[in-house]
Amino acid sequence: MRFGNRLMQQAEDLSQFSQSEIGLTRTYLTAQHRQAGDYLLALMREAGMQADYDALGNVVGHYAGTDPDAPAIISGSHMDSVVNAGKYDGLFGVLSAIACVRDLHERGIKLAFPLEVVAFCDEEGVRFNVTMIGSAALSGHFDPAWLTRMDAEGISMSEALLAFGGDPAAWGPLRREVKRVACFIESHIEQGPVLLNEGYAVGVVTAIAGCTRVKISLAGLAGHAGTVPMPGRRDALAAAAEMTLAVERVGLERADRVVATVGKFEVAEGGAVNVIAGAVSFTIDLRSGDDAARHEALQTLRAALAEIAQRRGVTLDWQQFYALDAAPRDAGLQMQLAQAITHCGLEVRHLPSGAGHDAMQFAAATPTAMLFVRCGNGGISHNPLETMTADDAETATRVLLHFIEHFTLN
Repeated sequence: MRFGNRLMQQAEDLSQFSQSEIGLTRTYLTAQHRQAGDYLLALMREAGMQADYDALGNVVGHYAGTDPDAPAIISGSHMDSVVNAGKYDGLFGVLSAIACVRDLHERGIKLAFPLEVVAFCDEEGVRFNVTMIGSAALSGHFDPAWLTRMDAEGISMSEALLAFGGDPAAWGPLRREVKRVACFIESHIEQGPVLLNEGYAVGVVTAIAGCTRVKISLAGLAGHAGTVPMPGRRDALAAAAEMTLAVERVGLERADRVVATVGKFEVAEGGAVNVIAGAVSFTIDLRSGDDAARHEALQTLRAALAEIAQRRGVTLDWQQFYALDAAPRDAGLQMQLAQAITHCGLEVRHLPSGAGHDAMQFAAATPTAMLFVRCGNGGISHNPLETMTADDAETATRVLLHFIEHFTLN
């Protein structure tokens, strides 16, 4: 096996750099970030790249091409994790890209264009509640206001960067000039069951879903559970429960295009067993690879929740606090990825991504592509049970390498 076993061992090695003893937790600008970064730096340098940390803590490797004026292919993913994560989310895309460069270097091959491999410092946003920090900087979307964000210990991002050895004032020059980037390609585990259930090792991502998030706050009338008659109640919890089912129904009615989730659900002050709930809040996460479908579902849902609130005598406060448009993948690069999959003797499966990825940040600046890789255990991710096989790691890396070696500008 050319790649798979080595990649699995590298992922195992990296899983040791964790802030928790159970599962994997690795957040931005921590000692574990440094440990993982140093490990990846060593791999990049062994693979023939010039590599180092940049000002924000991304680890960047450069493999020169024969034409110094040619735009570069950038490939990679993130090295941070959620709390109690698995071993492959993000990191597989970094390790697979390094393996491709190593293979080219060992065969003495220099391509016409340079290759950059990036291990992005923070995609998950756990520590400072800001996502895709590293890829935002390279793609020109970094917001300097983020530097004032505080973590749970009251440490600002700027302070943490200085302690890490970074430079919070040097984020601007990290932006890649559009004319110097040919494309961005990210390899990533699917984090879902589609490829597993249908028997595909890899798939071509058609779009990364757009997302709208809303906080719903309901105010009813608290009362004694034993003395207030059922017909006259203004029960905020019962209203929220019906609204939760309405969220599910809107998703189910559009299951081929939309997913809808209630993720947080809170009764004011925790509620009490003998009190009718007077105030409840919950969140809605609505996603689709089709922005028009997402917007239509959102309006349908807003009308449905308003009707429930009126009928049940509760007031509803709708606060949209996040929105991100869908990011379609470049059609020409999808074709080139499909050709690479076919070359490896596999059937091609196209599918959207319901999760956000670093590749989204580059969509406005350069053509982007994503290769999904099958994961096991029912497609579970963001969980210590997340898994993949050496065979699939091998296949995905062969596909990525073929794509890189045969890449053509659209």
